[in-house]
Amino acid sequence: MALEDVPSMISLEEARALVLDAVAPMAIEDVPLLDAVGRVAAKPLTSDIDVTPFAHSAMDGYALRASELEMASNEMPVALKVVGLIGAGSVFEGTIEEGQCVRIMTGAPLPADADAVVKYEVVTTLSGDGGEGSVVAFMDPVNPGNNVRPAGEEAQAGEVVIQPGEVIGCAGVGFLASCGVTEVPTYKHPRVAIIATGSELVDANTVPGPGQIRNSNSYAMAACAQEAGAIPTMEPICADTYEGLRDAVAKAAKDYDFVITTGGAANGDFDFIKPVVDELGTLMMTTVNMRPGKAQTFGLVEGTPVFGLPGNPAAAYIGFEMLIRPALRKMQGYSTYEHPSVKARLTTDVKKKDPRRIFTRATIVRGEDGDLEVTPAKNQSSGLFGVIQRSNALVVMEEGKESKHAGDEVTCVLLDIPEGVVI
Repeated sequence: MALEDVPSMISLEEARALVLDAVAPMAIEDVPLLDAVGRVAAKPLTSDIDVTPFAHSAMDGYALRASELEMASNEMPVALKVVGLIGAGSVFEGTIEEGQCVRIMTGAPLPADADAVVKYEVVTTLSGDGGEGSVVAFMDPVNPGNNVRPAGEEAQAGEVVIQPGEVIGCAGVGFLASCGVTEVPTYKHPRVAIIATGSELVDANTVPGPGQIRNSNSYAMAACAQEAGAIPTMEPICADTYEGLRDAVAKAAKDYDFVITTGGAANGDFDFIKPVVDELGTLMMTTVNMRPGKAQTFGLVEGTPVFGLPGNPAAAYIGFEMLIRPALRKMQGYSTYEHPSVKARLTTDVKKKDPRRIFTRATIVRGEDGDLEVTPAKNQSSGLFGVIQRSNALVVMEEGKESKHAGDEVTCVLLDIPEGVVI
């Protein structure tokens, strides 16, 4: 699509759909089990055995036949002789005759002649120490299967235990280990090039001279990409020349899976990302009906997504969270793309003069009455990172010019809560 044919303004929802439609899951790689935590399974994962492979005791106690205790009561206790002791990792190979039981520990295999376990604490020792050779008494009947975990309780041999698309948690790692899965097929982390543009920029370890500022955007966007699961690389600062940006984007599009530039996304004399993407590939988006972050450039170069963020820190950050982060998550196989939202009560008035959808940096807490309260930051300058650092939410001021007042309920995007969490 040529530059003159790109829609002048699209909604945030249209922009997100456009970006998501342009990306696909990465190639599949096998990773060691521990490295799979938090990642998405790309193929069905099956167990090689029944889990557990044998019926075992759920607690320390006595293994026996439940039929032995049918008449047990406080008035007529049933006495049984203890003929063995089974610890975890050992097997009872004897026979449990009538009038006998076996001392058993948690996790130990249930003897073939037993069908129930009575926990140790409710059994009375009549002679001995409760171990082998002792005589113990039972006061209550039990049902078959009492305190017994059956073989294959969690999984059967050959059963799919993790489905494709499932996010593997810490418990999932343990589950897969018990199923004999030590390598997990998952989607590769996308490699992301971060290119900051601006002749005024200097490295973070350089003291700025007159008219210069430190390159904070590259660090922030690299951090955002890393938090989203990608592998970021901060490319050299690109001066404000068309040729320089064109060459940097062209090279990055060949070497990386996603390219992010910051700065030069508007319509100034030194804003080149739109014509660069238009020349090198397919330009698909230039502006979004949001603030901060109206100027958002997106397109494909050599089939690689290229996203031009504004240079203002808040505009770049919100553009990333709203549009780039969902794309990076899709590339890693995730099916949830947006931070959770909640309703909260404003603590102050918020005036609105701009008809665009506005994202106001804010802090959300639970009030004394238990309801959520949100307080917008006093300084909403789009040039500040510190305000975002001290915020945990974005108040969403919908399109139009309707102001909000203290006590009004507003929608808030939770920045510190991962996607997919039910609030």
